[in-house]
Amino acid sequence: MLPDTEDEEKWLAEGIAGIQHNAFYMHRALDSNDLKDALKHSVQMLSELRTSLLSPHKYYELYSITSMAQNLAPSPPVMNLSNNPPHHRNRHRQRPFGHVAGSILLGQKLHVGPGIRSDTNLEARLPIEGRDLVVGSDKSELGHRMVEIGRGHGFSPFRLKINSRKFMHLVLLGSVYIKSKEAPAKDVLKDLVEMCRGIQNPVRGLFLRSYLCQISRDKLPDIGSEYEGDAETVNDAIEFVLQNFTEMNKLWVRMQHQGPTREKDKREKERSQLRDLVGKNLHVLSQIEGVDLDVYKETVLPRILEQVVNCKDDLAQHYLMDCVIQVFPDEYHLQTLETLLSAFPQLQPSVDIKTVLSQLMDRLSNYATSSTEVLPEFLQVEAFGKLSNAIGKVIEAQVDMPIVGVITLYVSLLTFTLRVHPDRLDYVDQVLGACVKKLPVKAKLEDSKATKQIVALLSAPLEKYNDIVTALKLPNYPRVMDHLDNGTKKVMAVVIIQSIMKNTTCISTADKVEALFELIKGLMKDVEGTEDDEIDEEDFKEEQNSVARLIHMLHNDDPEEMLKIIYTVRKYIILGGPRRLPFPVPSLIFSALKLVRQLQGQDGEAVGEEVSATPKKIFQILHQTIEDLLSVPSPELALRLYLQCAEAANDCDLEPIAYEFFTQAFVLYEEEVADSKAQVTAIHLIIGTLQRMNVFGVENRDTLTHKATGYSAKLLKKPDQCRAVYACSHLFWVDDQDGIKDGERVLLCLKRALRIANAAQQMANVSRGSGGPVVLFIEILNKYLYFFEKGNPQITSSILQGLIELIKTEMQSDTFASDPSADSFFASTLRYVEFQKQKGGVIGEKYEPIKI
Repeated sequence: MLPDTEDEEKWLAEGIAGIQHNAFYMHRALDSNDLKDALKHSVQMLSELRTSLLSPHKYYELYSITSMAQNLAPSPPVMNLSNNPPHHRNRHRQRPFGHVAGSILLGQKLHVGPGIRSDTNLEARLPIEGRDLVVGSDKSELGHRMVEIGRGHGFSPFRLKINSRKFMHLVLLGSVYIKSKEAPAKDVLKDLVEMCRGIQNPVRGLFLRSYLCQISRDKLPDIGSEYEGDAETVNDAIEFVLQNFTEMNKLWVRMQHQGPTREKDKREKERSQLRDLVGKNLHVLSQIEGVDLDVYKETVLPRILEQVVNCKDDLAQHYLMDCVIQVFPDEYHLQTLETLLSAFPQLQPSVDIKTVLSQLMDRLSNYATSSTEVLPEFLQVEAFGKLSNAIGKVIEAQVDMPIVGVITLYVSLLTFTLRVHPDRLDYVDQVLGACVKKLPVKAKLEDSKATKQIVALLSAPLEKYNDIVTALKLPNYPRVMDHLDNGTKKVMAVVIIQSIMKNTTCISTADKVEALFELIKGLMKDVEGTEDDEIDEEDFKEEQNSVARLIHMLHNDDPEEMLKIIYTVRKYIILGGPRRLPFPVPSLIFSALKLVRQLQGQDGEAVGEEVSATPKKIFQILHQTIEDLLSVPSPELALRLYLQCAEAANDCDLEPIAYEFFTQAFVLYEEEVADSKAQVTAIHLIIGTLQRMNVFGVENRDTLTHKATGYSAKLLKKPDQCRAVYACSHLFWVDDQDGIKDGERVLLCLKRALRIANAAQQMANVSRGSGGPVVLFIEILNKYLYFFEKGNPQITSSILQGLIELIKTEMQSDTFASDPSADSFFASTLRYVEFQKQKGGVIGEKYEPIKI
């Protein structure tokens, strides 16, 4: 029965504790040159590895800790392996003794996992050279020398009947023999790698060959190594590692077939945990100095890829391809790109090729950006074309690849292209076009992961170029976007707008505006099949506000082109329906008014004759646009926009157009504005705008001011009436050089406001039994003071004195309700009068008759 995780963790902890305890005493004995005691603790330490209770992953963890403990031991001198004089013996030093003795004893018994049977009588399964090595027969001089080494360490030679524990012993003896340099390293390594075939149990074989790889990595006959022989020895080193890698991969693949079918998932998990044992060979191979580009291209890479493709195991193929990409230099990948890419279509359909290919493209793009000197190499090898073709072949080979995998590959290719060839827009568009061909012809993507990758594909050019104008030059960009669902189109539209706002990108032609609005049309109009209650109100407002902000980024100094832009924008926003119109229309209006003021500075007559973009034409567009807004309905907004247009027409000296906008504003006020608070706001807007108008003749101005005064007196609440009426007094006294100054009508408005304030006071007294606030009288007093200072002959000091006395009387009456704000307001007003009296001069003389 297999142990559960909790028991396995407990056994692992106990084993680690035992190893650390004995390693401490072993190191101390070695420090004291006590070889016998060191060997005793070494045996005890390594006995912790003689267990069948741990899974391969846990056993490997225990094995790694043991190796680490062994490697901390000091290195004693190697024994006399030759007839050299004594003073030459210490020149040959071996690896740390703990590592040597431990490895010998580790070979005593190897249990790496539950349910793994021991290999017995393996002599017959070994090659002839291996048998000679094992039994130490007279057939092999190498065997004699290795037996001598073993006997020198205090171990008897073993003969004939062989089990797996002897192989690690032999690997170690071979390592020591290589260090003695009594035989060429290539011959010993060749014998060792062949000998390891004697262990055919997958897990045991993996650990044995992993140990061989580990212990021989510093003894390879590489260039510059102390074991380097003739010119061909580098090839022997490469062949040794490749052969060990091939055999380890075969053992690793065979692991999936060991044991019952019901435990297949468990075995796959164990295989995944042991994958680094196989990958270690590739790492060693990448560190060999003799593996230059030519050797890698001609020998190493083809041999590795052959093994990867032929093993036909998805786990092995994915891991090993990833290993190749990670351990070898980027320069090698670039120069052997075609060979490397040719292997991908041959991998199993279940291999996650998109991840491996993405990592390759990511590494190559990092390599390209590391130095400008390497960029010509990418052009020389035509890296983009080869990657693009390879992706197409992979997709064709893996017919069952999900659509998200296809899009992910093109996202990686596009990222590579933008980093390596940012100036090649044709490459970028080619990637988008290739992706479109692999997407469904008409159907929208329903896979959320695929949709997310499409958004990444579309966002990449925006992030790279920081300019939507560049993206608008890509014909396939909108074709990709068409495959998004309605919700994601809105998200992508917001991303596009945010990019424009962040980079303050100006869209300067009508054609580009048309292309842009086609991309964001998901925000511009209602989508069929989408119910109103499905849209969050806050999200909706934020989306529409973003569209409104976008309109301010559409500009061209040429009036003709700007007018075309305005026409284009209006065409799209009118399709938005009643719910959307109130958001973008004000932005369009003010953008058009900006053009009006631009034309205002030019010669109006010449412009009107020669250029189609005239203020009159623009005002016609504005009038139509505001009329469209009335279908919402949004009368308050429409009224404000009418008044803005009227003021712009005033600046252009277009009296008929200004009068028409005012007329429409009054019509809206009469027919559409029903709320009392909205009426108060609207009438003050009308009064304020009309006060600034100077284009009207006497008749038109009288008509409009009469309307404004009449509507002011008809407001629902008396205080609102009073404030609107005294505000109308400014319509008859404009403080400009040519402004109207009708003192009598100003006085009439103020007197009318006083009557309304008095009526409000009486109504408050009747309804509440106490006098109403006198703040209205104080406000009117301030209006009197304003016109008194402006020189209105109808406003005299006696009128002001009477009004002050009236306010004092009201505030001292028994029915007056105390109002601190009114008291403070009146006190401030009196202080102002006193201040003006003390100034002296003409102002002082005017205020002198007033008694506080």
